[in-house]
Amino acid sequence: MFPFLNKKGKKKTVDHDVEASKLVDTDSATDHNTTIETELSIHPDWQLPDEEKYVLAFHNTNAKPLHINQLSLATVDYQEKEDGYQFIALIRQTLTKSIKLDKTAIILLDDEHKTIARKEFDLSKAGSIPSNGSRPWEFHFKKKEIPENLGTPNNNWSLAFELKPKHQLDLAESWKESLADDSIKKLEEIVASAKPLKPGEVNLLGVSAGITADNQVTTTILIRNGSDKNLTIEQLPLLVKDASGEIVAKGGFQLDALNVKSNTSKPWTFIFPEASILKDTSQIDLSKWSVEAIQNK
Repeated sequence: MFPFLNKKGKKKTVDHDVEASKLVDTDSATDHNTTIETELSIHPDWQLPDEEKYVLAFHNTNAKPLHINQLSLATVDYQEKEDGYQFIALIRQTLTKSIKLDKTAIILLDDEHKTIARKEFDLSKAGSIPSNGSRPWEFHFKKKEIPENLGTPNNNWSLAFELKPKHQLDLAESWKESLADDSIKKLEEIVASAKPLKPGEVNLLGVSAGITADNQVTTTILIRNGSDKNLTIEQLPLLVKDASGEIVAKGGFQLDALNVKSNTSKPWTFIFPEASILKDTSQIDLSKWSVEAIQNK
């Protein structure tokens, strides 16, 4: 399957580890006082000759020990192909349970560990990786995905999990000027405590809601951008549900190219005029409420 692996010693195993909680759902922190050796775990669909299994086991043994509750990518070897480069790496994990990864961003690093390329791989195909397991997997980069001016891969290039920076609050300048420090701090706390977004996910989170004296429903909403690209919103149709679960307000908003930076949450105020209110305001219970974007059918 990987005949180029037979050249034992061709490439030194290069290992990049991260805290497991950065990539999988776990509350367990990394234990830096204990190290664990991982055990090779071949995907059940892979039919490898004994010699290749031996080479992979050799690289797994020579990879650095991991602390408890870590994940790592240990790059074993690579091969140039007609349309790109095929890398073999060990996905290693030291949780007390098996894990199954999803779509995951992988970065290709050069000799100095500088990022050369980035690509998302569907690692659910790698299957369930057992506790303290080391699952060999292949990663293919097309030649056009690697900038020509950065050279071609060599034995010192390696793969690593891409870790996104901490999700942050993105305030418009007008909000920065008008909000008190304690209000900004409260918004930062809401952003920090909100359920983490999946890669590429965009959603809405209600912050506050009320009814004005002239029967308008006013809401402050966090627009949460979990993608690695900035988001520009021209218009946003919304509906609001109160504690009863009933839709109490519904309307569309023109946002004049509102920009939400990648991996940030931006608060914005949406006021539903009386004409868009669908329930007697005296009967609206906003002790618990939710907001949703109306999907085009």
